[in-house]
Amino acid sequence: MRVDTALFSPHGAVERAAHLRRLGFDGVFTFEGPHDVFHPLAMVAGAGIDLDLWTNVAIAFPRNPIHLAHAAWDLADLTGGRFALGLGTQVRTHITERFGVPFDRPVARMRELIEALRAIFAAWQDGTRLDVRGEFYTHTRMSPMFSPQPLPTGPPPIHVGALGPQMTRMVAGHADGLLVMPFNSQRHLDDHVWPNVAAGLARAGRDDGDLTVVVEAIVAVGRDDAEQAVADAGTRALLAFYGSTPAYRPVLEAHGWGDLQPELQALTRSGAWDTLPDLIDDEVLATIAVRGTPDEVAVQLRGRFGDRPDRLALYTPYAATDDLLGELVAAIHTA
Repeated sequence: MRVDTALFSPHGAVERAAHLRRLGFDGVFTFEGPHDVFHPLAMVAGAGIDLDLWTNVAIAFPRNPIHLAHAAWDLADLTGGRFALGLGTQVRTHITERFGVPFDRPVARMRELIEALRAIFAAWQDGTRLDVRGEFYTHTRMSPMFSPQPLPTGPPPIHVGALGPQMTRMVAGHADGLLVMPFNSQRHLDDHVWPNVAAGLARAGRDDGDLTVVVEAIVAVGRDDAEQAVADAGTRALLAFYGSTPAYRPVLEAHGWGDLQPELQALTRSGAWDTLPDLIDDEVLATIAVRGTPDEVAVQLRGRFGDRPDRLALYTPYAATDDLLGELVAAIHTA
């Protein structure tokens, strides 16, 4: 299992990525936050650092498939095939109000987007005539002037984030990889995520080897009380933010905590962001996140995910020191 962590900003991205490689990480990912999701990865790819790179995630629906395809192709080219295009839907309010684009039938739209990207990749790689005529996307022209050269390593894989049952089944059946959301618990994984992955694979006539599984985990790691207190505080804040979103209510409901979601959402709507973490008690913290010393976290990760993951993406939403991160990665590799 390969272990990755986040690269948050284009500022100092190359130096930070090189340092994370020295700490033992196998890859880095970016997310669509206050900075562009592709630019830091392009900087790292151009520097030739021996890391796997991926977006986690690029928000799909506001972007045209051609734009996504060009960005992914160039990064795959620069990295010698060590780039994966990670896509996600975001939630309806952000898509319609922040990006200002439609959010109708997201599962069907994402499936068609995957198919459109594959058709574009085939046109560039094999010279296949581009003929996409779908409900959401139409692409019927690809002139040589606008076609990049074929890649020796082949087109980049397409990974998609999923939480709900319909999206999880679709991704398992059609994408190259599944990004398992970090706001999760072992009970929700065992009762909902893994059964839907199996159902999606079976419906598409695929087996486990046809799907890369990337699990994401929020970890609160500390070697002493002081480090643990810092980790717990940052982790509570992130869990509260995730938990305020209706899309993540099923994870809370799996433990009888469904009423926590509207409480958190009400605080966000009133602007009471500083009080959100107060609603994340120790039980919620230890159930959704993985908490403890580096060795304890490594053992818990193994227990929660077993042999399913091909990759593990770590979220440490606090100021973890580099030596602590190094110990954590070493413990995970050992476990």
